[in-house]
Amino acid sequence: MASNTKTMSVTYTQLAKMIDHSLLHPTMTDSEILAGLEIAKKYNVATACVKPYSIPMAKKILAGSDVLICAVIGFPHGNSTTEIKIVEAEAAANAGGQEIDMVINIGKALGGDWDYVSKEIQLINEAVTKHNAILKVIFENDYLQDEHIIKLCRICTLLSVAFVKTSTGYGFVKNANGLYSYKGATIPHLKLMREHCGPSVQIKAAGGVRTLDELLAIRSIGVTRVGATATIAIMEEATARGITDTPTEIILKSTDHLQSGY
Repeated sequence: MASNTKTMSVTYTQLAKMIDHSLLHPTMTDSEILAGLEIAKKYNVATACVKPYSIPMAKKILAGSDVLICAVIGFPHGNSTTEIKIVEAEAAANAGGQEIDMVINIGKALGGDWDYVSKEIQLINEAVTKHNAILKVIFENDYLQDEHIIKLCRICTLLSVAFVKTSTGYGFVKNANGLYSYKGATIPHLKLMREHCGPSVQIKAAGGVRTLDELLAIRSIGVTRVGATATIAIMEEATARGITDTPTEIILKSTDHLQSGY
């Protein structure tokens, strides 16, 4: 084996518990959400990530499992008032959401109104933790420069939020040619977030992590959670490569896609 070959020891359950199985596409019907919840339960992932109205369905399907319910608020653009976000967060937690993923006010961050951004995160974090849930703060990195990401990491560290998250999965950026593109989670941004968040703040990658090798790559730099729609493909690949609940040594492969986001 070449000396520059990198490996990682993992178990099947460790990988499954990195995944928030995402059921957030705006066109999803109830039957599709129910099928997705069954996938989350079958693979024993960390959470099923759902729109708030889906929480009762999630409670019913996931009852008796240790798959948690994650609900999104202010999703996907973060432009509701702080008051509405608080009400939405409390309602989601009361309904059974154990993890709450909120979107920051992106325009306020880009405009440098950090007092507004910080106060909003603080109030929503307080509302969520009061109900024994945890908060993940979505930045939407595609819209931001490194300086914004660093500032948000420092704010979230000071406020002791549980997670910071790269993206919603729906933050498409209009290019000069009029076409829209989306990078989502990239290795450079994830490294930046890990570097500038305190050790108690976990990192969630969302958008673009679709294979086992990509999941392993982000795990190797300290990411502990990923939002994914490709749960079946990732976990079936883990089985095919012999990963079980006995720690298994796996070779880390190149993931060029995550370096640039394309």
